[in-house]
Amino acid sequence: MKSKLILFFTFSFIFFNAQLKENTFYTVSKITDGDTFYVMTKNSEKFKIRLIGINAPESYNVGKKFRKEYFGKEAKVFATNLLKNKKVKLTFDVQKTDRYGRILAYAYLENGVFLNQYLVENGFAVVATFPPNVKFVEVFTKAEKLARKKEVGLWK
Repeated sequence: MKSKLILFFTFSFIFFNAQLKENTFYTVSKITDGDTFYVMTKNSEKFKIRLIGINAPESYNVGKKFRKEYFGKEAKVFATNLLKNKKVKLTFDVQKTDRYGRILAYAYLENGVFLNQYLVENGFAVVATFPPNVKFVEVFTKAEKLARKKEVGLWK
């Protein structure tokens, strides 16, 4: 079993690195919720992206584990308005994928806005860091404190 996992992660890493490049802009093709969306390559390949270091409320029920949460619909609408038919530049941290096969990334809008931070500072997501992907934990913590102080989004 252990060797199968190692093989899977090795294959995933090689496949992933061959498909998505860091600091490259990709077109957003679909928004799943406030912290997850799909990008499309020039070859029309789609990849599911999960923003690192933050967590937005769930906008719909997913099985028994993930239930629709307060402010989930608002977080998805906010993310959709920011991302629909736009391009994002992706950067990465230590881990490239999560246990669900999603690509873990930090995203930047074409105007330079750091999406992960922007969602937190506007109250549409909270800090949720998981080592070893902790590159911006201080940035996100400061953004959440600011959102709470301004009483925006979730903190109204």
